[in-house]
Amino acid sequence: MITPIGDTRPMPDEARLEDGKPVAGGWFVLNVRDAAWRRHDTFGAATRFEGQEGDFPDLAINVRVLQPGQPNGLYHREGVQEDFLVLAGECLLLVEGEDRRLEAWDFVHCPAGTDHIFVGAGDGPCAILMISPRPEREILHYPASELARGHGAGAERETDDPREAYAGYGRPQVGRPDGWEALPWA
Repeated sequence: MITPIGDTRPMPDEARLEDGKPVAGGWFVLNVRDAAWRRHDTFGAATRFEGQEGDFPDLAINVRVLQPGQPNGLYHREGVQEDFLVLAGECLLLVEGEDRRLEAWDFVHCPAGTDHIFVGAGDGPCAILMISPRPEREILHYPASELARGHGAGAERETDDPREAYAGYGRPQVGRPDGWEALPWA
């Protein structure tokens, strides 16, 4: 391990990658096309770039791919800010009881406490980069929203419990997004 002159901290090692995921701590380079993906029939596909839950202690970073009409989850708000960048395609942003149409390169900032969710739109897949801090204690709320339920993105009843909100939806499976070939990195 090489240490720069005047710097006494050990330099991090490069992480080993297996099956599109890091298997040990350290820095790494991973192309999104080579990353491990999980897909859900209702909520689209995602890659988190992490090996295990919480490998990135400070930031949650993922790319989500949605088909037209497919939400990325259920309408909710969190106790931390979240930021989003539409990379490709089109989607609807449901935010604070309104809907906004977004396209590639639209950036969305949601301060803590902002009700929101994305729904794929247009003629093909939509890819969104999603980034948020990792709080010590996660605070989530799923409000009752007719707008969100009308897009298949609303909890059946208001709750703070993700297990209750997502009951009956099943778990994601390993696999790339539908329409992979139409995405800019394919």
